[in-house]
Amino acid sequence: MQRLSIRNRYASLVAGAIIAIMTMQTASVAAPQPAADTLPIERSRILTQPGVFGVFTMFKLRPEWNKVSATERMNSAAEVAALIEKHKDNVLVDLYLTRGLETNSDFFFRINAYDLAQAQTFMREFRSTTIGKNADIFDTLVGVTKPLNYITKAKSPELNAGLGSATYTGDAPRYVIVIPVKKSAEWWNLSFEQRLKEMESHTVPTLPYLVNVKRKLYHATGLDDIDFITYFETNDLIAFNNLLIALASVPENKYHVRWGNPTTLGTILSPENVIKALSE
Repeated sequence: MQRLSIRNRYASLVAGAIIAIMTMQTASVAAPQPAADTLPIERSRILTQPGVFGVFTMFKLRPEWNKVSATERMNSAAEVAALIEKHKDNVLVDLYLTRGLETNSDFFFRINAYDLAQAQTFMREFRSTTIGKNADIFDTLVGVTKPLNYITKAKSPELNAGLGSATYTGDAPRYVIVIPVKKSAEWWNLSFEQRLKEMESHTVPTLPYLVNVKRKLYHATGLDDIDFITYFETNDLIAFNNLLIALASVPENKYHVRWGNPTTLGTILSPENVIKALSE
């Protein structure tokens, strides 16, 4: 009888140990994982890295904005500045003035972020500001930066070297241009080698203009109804016009089903100065 009691006690201990181990394993699986460390936002780094999300949101002010008191309108500049300061560790915020140059918008944001949800949070909170409540969204474009796909050191070494040696010169750019691009199904069904050849013919005429025009590419396929967001900064709009004519003249242009529509042109100002200009 005593042997049976010992055996039962031993079985009970083993069962208890098994349950404890299973409980620990379950708790380990169910425990929330610590959030990944967020990278601090440094302008020079985030604007040159791959894997960075870009959100472009164009706004048109409502007529009601003019009914807001002059004091409230001017104070809204400080309100937006405070919001940017609040989110400075999560997003890089650029704000551009389009009023006077565009019909469909008065200003637009470019938000760069490592985490797309952080950009969404900033834009959601902006809608609660005084100016955000008095503006309608005309368009939103979403993309992500990626490493060079075609004109790389391995695939096109001479053109890659040309891109690397072409540097913007002159004063800080005053103008910004955003052009969405969508390619045809025919383009995506070309072999990689065929697309590489087309992109080489695309790149050659751009090289002389890179001293006048800064450019940045965001990939948008699957994130938006377009394939690319092309972003430009320049002080020389005539050079930019000539660059776009050169790009329109290469065979690769035949694969575009959307180029612009709309093209957004604005001036580069500090966020506070953009809001102040809209408050006058």
